[in-house]
Amino acid sequence: MVITSCKVCGKRFETRNWLVQRGWGRHCSKKCRDEAQRKGKFVKCDTCGKRIWRVPAEVEASKSGRFFCDKSCQTVWRNKFYSGKNHALWTGGSNSYNRRKLLKTGIPVACKLCNEKDRRVLQVHHIDSNRENNEADNLMWLCMNCHRLVHLHNVSVS
Repeated sequence: MVITSCKVCGKRFETRNWLVQRGWGRHCSKKCRDEAQRKGKFVKCDTCGKRIWRVPAEVEASKSGRFFCDKSCQTVWRNKFYSGKNHALWTGGSNSYNRRKLLKTGIPVACKLCNEKDRRVLQVHHIDSNRENNEADNLMWLCMNCHRLVHLHNVSVS
C-alpha cells in the first residue's frame, strides 16, 4: 500500500501500489474522480449573478459572451435593449384602443376603399394623420393593403 494525495481535494489516502503504477490511484473517492473528469467552468448569470456551470461547447458558442441561468433571465436582459424606445415599432408611448372605439360607433366593419370585411386584415386609419386625435369621426377602417397605399402612395380616401 502507498499513501498519496488526492489530485482534487488534497486529502491523503491509501491506495494500492499497482494502481499508482498504472496511473489510476490519483483520487480518494468516486466524487473526486468525477470532479477531475468534469470539463467546463462556472460563469456568472448576467442578470441575477447566480453561478452556473457551462461546458466548453456552450462557452465557445456564445456570441455575446453573456450567460443566463434560464430563459426568464435572458428575457429580462434582452428587454433592456429591445423594448420601449429601443423597439422598432415604438410610437411614443401613448396607447389608445382605436379598434374598440371604432367598433362602438356602429360604422360597418369593412375597408373604406376596397370593402374588405375580414376583421383579421382591417386596421384603424386616422383621417387627418394625427395619431393623437382619436375621436370617432377621425377614424376609419382600412385593410392592410389600402392602409399602406394611403400612407406610402398618397391614395386619397373619399
